Amino acid sequence: MKNKYTVTDRLITRITGFIAGLIVIVMMVWGGYTLWGYFIYEQTNDAQVQEYVNPIISRAGGFVETVQFEENQHVTKGDTLFIIDSREYILQQKQTEASLQKEQAQLRVLDSKIETLTKTASAYGAQVNSNKAKLWKEQLDFDRYEKLFQEESATKQKVEEMQAILDVNSNNYQAARDNHDASLLSIEDIKVERSVVLSEISRLKSLLDRHKLDVSYTVIVAPYNGRMGRRTIEAGQMIDVGEPLAFIVNDDTDKWVVANYKETQVANMRIGDTVKVFADAYPSQEFKGTIISLSPATGSSFSLLPPDNSTGNYVKIVQRIPVRIRIDGKRSEIDILKVGMNVNVFTSKKQNRG
Repeated sequence: MKNKYTVTDRLITRITGFIAGLIVIVMMVWGGYTLWGYFIYEQTNDAQVQEYVNPIISRAGGFVETVQFEENQHVTKGDTLFIIDSREYILQQKQTEASLQKEQAQLRVLDSKIETLTKTASAYGAQVNSNKAKLWKEQLDFDRYEKLFQEESATKQKVEEMQAILDVNSNNYQAARDNHDASLLSIEDIKVERSVVLSEISRLKSLLDRHKLDVSYTVIVAPYNGRMGRRTIEAGQMIDVGEPLAFIVNDDTDKWVVANYKETQVANMRIGDTVKVFADAYPSQEFKGTIISLSPATGSSFSLLPPDNSTGNYVKIVQRIPVRIRIDGKRSEIDILKVGMNVNVFTSKKQNRG
């Protein structure tokens, strides 16, 4: 029987067989490598890169005068981001400053009154002492003449005259004492009024500090070194207190990965274990990481409506445990990892055995 296959057919058959064999070998190597990876690593692709992404929030309301940054721009701590119209806040500050100056002037007036009344009280005190000495002298004179009158050595008219002088000096002494006491009470009244003014000055100083803070809040600066994200405000727009104006990614803190491992994978994981991280965006670049914490509960337990297995419709579902992994390395090397990127995480099983 004549051979139906030509040389070309045989060549094609050989090439096809070679390619098929090569594919089988490659698949076997790939399958073996994959199985080996499953054997020595706990791995998951349910993982994302995380950083601190914080909103820039206004602590003062008003019209936005200028916006001094662009989205995705690098900023350093203290750089001005927004400026809000501060004229109303400055007017409030000036009004408080004027009220404070008025109360301070009133305090000086009261201090002057206290000084004047103190001198007046001192003069009344001297007058009291003088009248007291006169009263003592007139009392002695009266006693002397009354004794003489009893011995019929003085007239009744002289005794009555000395009695009148004694009564006048007694009244003068009492009036001097009353004036002295009244001046001392006036000083106490002024001191009480002075304490009220001091309290008002203290209140106004606190209010002034508050107004100064309000003025400072009209200039919104970067709280730390970072990169600006999406901004939601433009110049000329009216904003309220507490309104988010933009977002900033903190460059001063670590990057980390939240890897959601199955509950069947975390039995031997420990804080401090090293891991390998591969980002979908850079599949050929390996990043090193360290486990820094394991969640105290499954992810579903922190959801808004946690599942209740006692309702009678229980279906067993493998739960996920969030594992926090710090990305190790220089900031310049890991900066290519952005918040929210998907990554694959491999944790060696060998390091967990013992």
